[in-house]
Amino acid sequence: MRVDGGSGWRAWLAAARPRTLPAATAPVILGTASAAAVGAFRAGPALAALLGALAIQVGTNFVNDVADFQQGTDTAARLGPTRATAAGWLSPRQMWRGVAVAFGLAALAGIYLTWASGWPVLAMGAASLLAAMAYSVGPFPLTRLGLGEPFVLVFFGFVATCGTACVQALRVPPAAWWGGLVTGALAVAILVVNNTRDHGTDRVAGRRTLPARLGKWAGLVELAVCFALAYAGTVGMVATGAAPLTVLGSLATVPLAGRIVVSVAHHDDGPTLNRALAWTGQLLLLHSVLVSGLLLVVGAPR
Repeated sequence: MRVDGGSGWRAWLAAARPRTLPAATAPVILGTASAAAVGAFRAGPALAALLGALAIQVGTNFVNDVADFQQGTDTAARLGPTRATAAGWLSPRQMWRGVAVAFGLAALAGIYLTWASGWPVLAMGAASLLAAMAYSVGPFPLTRLGLGEPFVLVFFGFVATCGTACVQALRVPPAAWWGGLVTGALAVAILVVNNTRDHGTDRVAGRRTLPARLGKWAGLVELAVCFALAYAGTVGMVATGAAPLTVLGSLATVPLAGRIVVSVAHHDDGPTLNRALAWTGQLLLLHSVLVSGLLLVVGAPR
């Protein structure tokens, strides 16, 4: 991406990392479908949950962008897309201001959701914001400790999906719990493709991701496990009472999952692995939309 004008909109768009945004959108879609399937859809909380999730995702990306620059992680050897701070498109001060704006929007969404659905939302929102910062900064950043996967599974899976359902239904329907596994595992898959692509430079930078410690093969195994868990989550919905047809939404995405695994296994160049990263985000969104649509059509356990 060519960026002119330093702090222009293209620089901010690059820093927001649009290819990662399905990780924020998909849990809200599936959580809303889980609530709607039991007759509890509420438009206001659903939209606020979407705004909050997107704001936290973008804020997390901003923090990661500037933190990697300040910690010396982003170098010329990086295979992934150019980062805004490292490229000089945005200064660290500008990026931290962007973090404040993104997390401020998330806080506003959280205040509304607390008013609409009760105080537990406040606790979930506060934990999400703290975790978003701890992902890249602090004395023990999760990215350097190799703990990014649990963070993503919990907050972009269970918290986002179950939380979205809860603010509408005021409880967590069974389908939402399994939906949290579906969205969380596929969101982790995005991270795994990213870590597998960057395993060489991450090792030099001292990051303790699984591929950085054990090699590319470990990333491939981790990716396959993520996909297996996601499909198992859809089967879990059926086991708790959802109609068997719900699994069809899952099966429709299997070819794309296979394509991603093959691409990561057989290529090491940045452009190909960046495409695989984009496909993984698309898989998450498509999978969630298809399963959500079938939940609305065939119903879900109450």
